[in-house]
Amino acid sequence: MANSKKSLKNSAFLNRKAKSETETFTHPLSLQLNAFLVKNLRTTDSKPTLLLALSGGLDSIVLLHLLAEVRVSLPFELHAMHVHHGLSNNADTWAEFCSAQCQQLHVPLQIVHVNVAQNPDYKNSEQGIEAEARQLRYNALFAYTVEDKVPDFVVTAHHQDDQAETLLLQLFRGAGVKGLSSMAAVDTVRRLLRPLLNVSRQTLHEYAVLHHIKWCDDESNDNTQYDRNFVRHEVMPVLESRFKSIKTVLARTASHMAEASELLEALAAKDAENMLLENSFCLQELSELSAARAKNVLRWWFAQNGLAMPAAEHLNEIVEQLFNSRKDADLNIKLQHLYLRKYQQRAYLCEDKTAEPFDMVWDGEAELTLPSGGKLLFKPVVGAGLALKQGVTKLRITNRNGGERFKPDALRPTRTLKYLLQELNMPPWQRMYIPLIYWEDKLACVPGVGVAYGLQAQANEPGLEIIWQDSAY
Repeated sequence: MANSKKSLKNSAFLNRKAKSETETFTHPLSLQLNAFLVKNLRTTDSKPTLLLALSGGLDSIVLLHLLAEVRVSLPFELHAMHVHHGLSNNADTWAEFCSAQCQQLHVPLQIVHVNVAQNPDYKNSEQGIEAEARQLRYNALFAYTVEDKVPDFVVTAHHQDDQAETLLLQLFRGAGVKGLSSMAAVDTVRRLLRPLLNVSRQTLHEYAVLHHIKWCDDESNDNTQYDRNFVRHEVMPVLESRFKSIKTVLARTASHMAEASELLEALAAKDAENMLLENSFCLQELSELSAARAKNVLRWWFAQNGLAMPAAEHLNEIVEQLFNSRKDADLNIKLQHLYLRKYQQRAYLCEDKTAEPFDMVWDGEAELTLPSGGKLLFKPVVGAGLALKQGVTKLRITNRNGGERFKPDALRPTRTLKYLLQELNMPPWQRMYIPLIYWEDKLACVPGVGVAYGLQAQANEPGLEIIWQDSAY
C-alpha cells in the first residue's frame, strides 16, 4: 500500500502543471530546467525544498531567475543562501544586490558571514584561500535548515565551462578516473543538484541580456594567480583557437570518466564483499587481487570513510606497508582525521583517541554514551545476557585498570581479561576503550566477551543484553 501511495505522489508531482510546458516556457533553458527537475525530484516529497547557492554572479543570478520561473509550474519551495566571504571590498554590495534580487522574486534569502584564511597554511597561498572559501561555503550550505529540516537538495550554478576547466585542472594535478569525472549533475549522497552542467557560460550570458537581468562581477575572477582563472583566461582561449568545441568535448570526456568511475566503484564494492568486516579489511584476501584492483578497493574504502584520496605515491607506499611489513609491526599511518592500522592480517581505520578514566552508573537507560565516543546499548531479552533475577537495577560502568580476571565459561578456568581479549583477536587500541560492567563490585559483563558465570540468564529467564558500539572504527 505504501508503494502505491508513493507512486500516486510521484504521479501527482509530474502532472501538477496548470499549463503545458510549451505554453508556460518559451526559452530552451526554461524547458531544460523544467525537464531536469521533473526527472530528479520525482522521488522526493510532493513539495521538496531547494536551496540555491547565490553568489550574485552571472551564473547563479540566471539560475535564480530560471528557478523562480519554473517554480510557478512545478511544486517546490525555493530558498537561497549568499555566503559573505569578506575577501573583497565589494562584498557588502554583492550581499545587498542578492537581497534585492531575492526580495523582487519572493525567494527567502539567508546571508552567512564566514572568515577565510584564518589558517596560517592558507595565508600565502591563493589556491589555499580559494579552497578554504569553497569549503566554508559548502559547510554553510549543508548546515542550512528550514523548520529544523535540511533542504532536499542544494542547487549550484556550475555550467559547462566550469566542468571543462575542472577537468583540465584535475588533469594537470595528475588526478585519477574519479578526479577526472569532475562534477556530477546529480549527487544524491551530498544532496547536490547542478542543472546547468551542459549549458555554456555564453548561453547564460545571452539569456541574461535577453531578459535584462543584472549581475555582479567579482574582480578576483580576473586574477590569473588563481589556477582556475589562469586556465580560463590563458589556457582555454588558446585551445579554442585550434579546437572550437573544446569545452563541449572536455565536458563530454568528464561524463565518460564519471561512467568509468561508477564501474570502478561497483567493482570495488564487489571485491570488498567478502573481505570487509566491521570496517576492517582482510589483508590476505586483499593481497590475492591484482595491484590495480587492490588499490581500487582501498580508494573505495577510504572514500566510504570520508577520506580524501591520497596521492599515487602515498597510496603505493600504503600498499607496500600493508602487505610487506612484519606481522607484529605497529603500523600507524595518519590519513586526515583517521589512522590506518594493522593487526592480525587485518587493516583498520581508527580515530585517534585518548583513553581517559571514567566511572558511570546505568539506571535503566536504553543507551549510554561513553566518554570515548562509543555507546552501550541495553536490550531486554529472554534466556540470554545478564540475569535480571539477581535484582539488577543499577550497574557501574568503568574502563580497564589492568589485571582484571573474568570467567564467562563454566567449563574454563578464570582468565585474565587481557588473555581473553587477545584470544578474541581484539586489536590492542580497541582493548583500551572497552567498557567493563560491574554489579555489586563484581565484574559482571564484558561486551563482546560474555557475562560472568553465575550471573547469566537461564532459559526462559529475563535478561539484559549489553552491546558496545565503539567509535574507534
